[in-house]
Amino acid sequence: MSTPPDHADPSVARSFEACVDYLRQRLETSLPGTEAQLTMAPVYRQDPSMASIADKACREAGVLALVFPVEDTPHLLLTVRRPDLTDHAGQVSFPGGQREGTETLEEAALREAHEEVGLPPDAVRVLGALTPLYIPPSNFCVHPFVGAASDPPPLSPQDAEVATILRVPLAHLLAPTTRRVEPWTLRGETIDVPFYEVETQSVWGATAMMLAELLALFQG
Repeated sequence: MSTPPDHADPSVARSFEACVDYLRQRLETSLPGTEAQLTMAPVYRQDPSMASIADKACREAGVLALVFPVEDTPHLLLTVRRPDLTDHAGQVSFPGGQREGTETLEEAALREAHEEVGLPPDAVRVLGALTPLYIPPSNFCVHPFVGAASDPPPLSPQDAEVATILRVPLAHLLAPTTRRVEPWTLRGETIDVPFYEVETQSVWGATAMMLAELLALFQG
């Protein structure tokens, strides 16, 4: 098993192949896990047992955190959900969805990414998996997979769920100023909510929690 360096060289966020090599090695070792996820959880989701999929009678889903190059700079694929959806309307998410039939969770993530944004499954190298996360509002146990595409894929919204595609530089997500905390009114009360500021979007909730673990891989 490969052993990554104690701390990632900052260049991994600037060079695509260096980023992919680092992620492949890092995903073979122990993951940051729930502790990293909870750094981006609202106060009402700070209980580790709430994030765990253990003993949850849930629906299973796979999502894909895709890294791809733009002029050799690693970018991450995110989508903005349509504002008229029943679940998580208008929120930023990773492409993915519920497992169907006998497919694996990895296959579900790749299939859904193809259906949502036109990403060819055979263009993706799956590098490994992050820690599964339970999402109480939709009763999903979500399994995130990290993948890489060597060439910038020609992406566009393909189904009724995706409104916009975001191509976000990894270096932007790793910058400390991208993470913010603001008071929001949720569930009828005002609470401090952590989020990542990406273009005009706020990445929060389950997506931010999974993203936090991905970014924590670069912290050694």
